Amino acid sequence: MPESRQSHFNQSKDSLWHRIDQRFFIGRWIILIILTLVLFTCSYYTIKVKTSNISNLKASLSTTTTIYDYKGNKAGSLYSQKGSFVEYDKISPNICNAVISTEDRTFWKNPGFSVKGMARAGLSLIIHRGQIAGGGSTLTQQLAKNALLTQQQTFSRKLEELFFAIEINHVYSKKDILTMYLNNAYFGNGVWGVQDASRRYFGKNASEVTVGEAATLAGILRNPGFYNPVDHMANALSRRNVVLQLMADNGKITKEQAKEASQQGLALQNTFRNKDGYRYPYFFDAVVDEAINRYGLKEEDVMNKGLKIYTTLNQNYQQNMQNNFDQSWLFPEGAADGTEVQGASVAMDPQTGAVRGIIGGRGKHVFRGYNRATQMKRQPGSSMKPLAVYSPALQEGYHYDSELSNKLQKFGKNGYEPHNVDNGYSNKIPMYEALAESKNVPAVWLLDKIGVNKGVQSVENFGISVPKRDRNLALALGGVSTGVSPLQMARAYSAFANEGNLPNSSYFITKITDASGNVLAANNNPGTHRIISSSTAKEMTTMMLGVFRNGTARSAQPAGFEVAGKTGSTEVPNSYGFGTKDQWIVGYTPDVVVSTWVGYDRTNEQHFMHGVSETGITRLYKAEMEGILPYTAKTEFKEKAPSQLINQNGSSSDWTNGFGEKLQKGIGSAGEKLNEWYNSVKGLFGN
Repeated sequence: MPESRQSHFNQSKDSLWHRIDQRFFIGRWIILIILTLVLFTCSYYTIKVKTSNISNLKASLSTTTTIYDYKGNKAGSLYSQKGSFVEYDKISPNICNAVISTEDRTFWKNPGFSVKGMARAGLSLIIHRGQIAGGGSTLTQQLAKNALLTQQQTFSRKLEELFFAIEINHVYSKKDILTMYLNNAYFGNGVWGVQDASRRYFGKNASEVTVGEAATLAGILRNPGFYNPVDHMANALSRRNVVLQLMADNGKITKEQAKEASQQGLALQNTFRNKDGYRYPYFFDAVVDEAINRYGLKEEDVMNKGLKIYTTLNQNYQQNMQNNFDQSWLFPEGAADGTEVQGASVAMDPQTGAVRGIIGGRGKHVFRGYNRATQMKRQPGSSMKPLAVYSPALQEGYHYDSELSNKLQKFGKNGYEPHNVDNGYSNKIPMYEALAESKNVPAVWLLDKIGVNKGVQSVENFGISVPKRDRNLALALGGVSTGVSPLQMARAYSAFANEGNLPNSSYFITKITDASGNVLAANNNPGTHRIISSSTAKEMTTMMLGVFRNGTARSAQPAGFEVAGKTGSTEVPNSYGFGTKDQWIVGYTPDVVVSTWVGYDRTNEQHFMHGVSETGITRLYKAEMEGILPYTAKTEFKEKAPSQLINQNGSSSDWTNGFGEKLQKGIGSAGEKLNEWYNSVKGLFGN
């Protein structure tokens, strides 16, 4: 194109843009949009920073999250990124000078950020296409990032860091900022904070380190895994010498001092000791889980923000439970390959649902790992009978000494044929004896009489869901395919100990406050609701006292105490041999419910418990109760065991001389209704 034509074309384009811009003010609109975006961004981050409680930052960094028991006594602490906090006057000036010379020379003068640093970050943004490679942050910005933000390198996080740094600089003095930074920094080998780092590497307090040692600590901050002197002495010395030169360049030491210190070696000494604040691992795990799942806190906040968490813990219960779970002889013998039988247990206040103690397993504990007491789902076996059969039967008019069929028989269209474990049968058996000896046939017969639907409704009233596929007569024997946890069973049995009132929920936390005392969450007693009558609860207690006095749990009866409850077990396939997959005991006094399970995590031909149903768990349960009950209020039962009532009233308490049974036999199908009437009338006169 000729030069004159090209020039004319360019002038035409400029003229066209000028006419459009004059008419629509496009340039001004672009400027307005940019200014609006800047205003919106600044407003958003300013509001976010102002509502983030920066004034609480030092308190949260200087204190650990503390767990308190139900009496308000300190029970332990949670540690994550938390070292021993020391104030500014307990930190050597050598450390302060080394860190400032290395990380932020303008620290004492800057407003929390560096213009040059932000420019480098902006250039990095362009080069790395929206990702910031790091660098350019002042100590204040690093504090904001480490204590308040994520480690993600993005422009939005960098912008957020800037606004937080400005606010921190506004709220705190420079000495406070430096103190918080040094106490919150990571120095490798699992050590947080300058005091613990000084102990870990040099065996002295942070106030006592030399210039060379201070330069070494400052050098570690660049890359703790690469520059710590325990794992990489050569790297540490090289980096130390760089820091010494920077200190000399910054006028904090002379060149002669830097040269002298760089020629010296490092004498390592470790006097650091990890704090043992996680005293009750499974209980503390459950507390952290509840804080996160029920109250919406983040794990890092729970672990690092210096919270005060008030809980339902009874330290005496918990310590005794832990001690018992450490005793191998209390458990069934392990498998030939060394796999040990697992276990789990919960102690609960039946009046409120407050968990007083919890054990989630044996062996090495993993932080927030698998807690069998709360997360496990296993079939409950005969421990389901009081919930699915006997309670609803009493509600329907039966009584503890009502006669039940104990004949080997088939039920329903499918010909369901349950067997008693001991293969002992009879025409009739009193209800209390059927429960105490854990007879299966009478339980199924009784559920068949009252109706499966009533059994299902009863179980669900106790807080346990029953899937549709399990709504059949096998429910009487614990046939719940979805399983139950020890925590669920403890809550369910609380209704028996609490006169028929079920706690609305089980819980571990009563209150959470931040480091300044502001309440973040509170759980005032969630209350109870009635699911069975008081008389039914008392009569169930009468029968379940017999389980421990004369029945399947008699070897688990703690010395000097009366306990009511029920055992349960699930059998392994006949091809495995004689043994069980799960063993349960859920027992209670008026003061506490203890629900315990033992078994293998995975059952197969090599991993199951050999022998009679209850023998594997009774030693453990007795030891647990003998450790817990002395610390209760020792409230005695008002109810008496069936054997005591029989001794008191004679060999038979049936003053009608079996009239109800004769009536049912003689009248036929109408007998069932008349028998309910008979049991109701009988109850009016006592048993």
